[in-house]
Amino acid sequence: MTIALEVNGLKKAYGDKTALDNVTFRVRKGVCFGLLGPNGAGKSTTMKILSGVLDADEGDVFVFGLDIRRSVKQVREQIGYVPQSIALFEKLSAYENLLFFGNMYGVRGAVLRRRIGEALERVGLADRARDAVATYSGGMKRRVNIAAALLHEPKLLIFDEPTVGIDTQSRTHIFEMLRILKNEGVTIVYSTHYMEEVEALCEDLAIIDRGKVIAAGELEQVLDQHGTS
Repeated sequence: MTIALEVNGLKKAYGDKTALDNVTFRVRKGVCFGLLGPNGAGKSTTMKILSGVLDADEGDVFVFGLDIRRSVKQVREQIGYVPQSIALFEKLSAYENLLFFGNMYGVRGAVLRRRIGEALERVGLADRARDAVATYSGGMKRRVNIAAALLHEPKLLIFDEPTVGIDTQSRTHIFEMLRILKNEGVTIVYSTHYMEEVEALCEDLAIIDRGKVIAAGELEQVLDQHGTS
């Protein structure tokens, strides 16, 4: 069994409030791993640490064997991160937004133009590429955010509650795209507070509550033991 992501003893506090308390789990290469928990459980803090956006107070994260603190640049080249908050320039088109993000990832020229086209096809927005993002629905904006995370062809994708507040069409499209990416060998970490999403997408699961992982393992095993289904 090849491990894509190893998380050991993560701790994080904001002042006197503990956000994460010894969070530990492993993600197998090529699977969709669900991080399930209620709002305020510590999911977003975990996702930010895994993507290198936030530093943990204690603990270690290894991405394909690389220590995220010692090999930040190499790790970021392997990771595509889709944050919970949509981060786009509203006055620019989807294409222009992706040009900007592609350049930030170090992808340029003909390669970037090709990948933008491919990413927009993946998220179902090729026909709206030149329209200002301000004219998009919330679900369409979320899909552009996902497209941005694909431009450097990461091996590990981290999704922080990508379906919150979006329309059914966008949700369905995101699910279909995730299944295709997984079939292509991409490892996915997917946080949500919806059990039905985990059951639809994930092979493995960790349940987090009040900053602690209370169960982790293969989906069916965890559900059998904890009666979450």
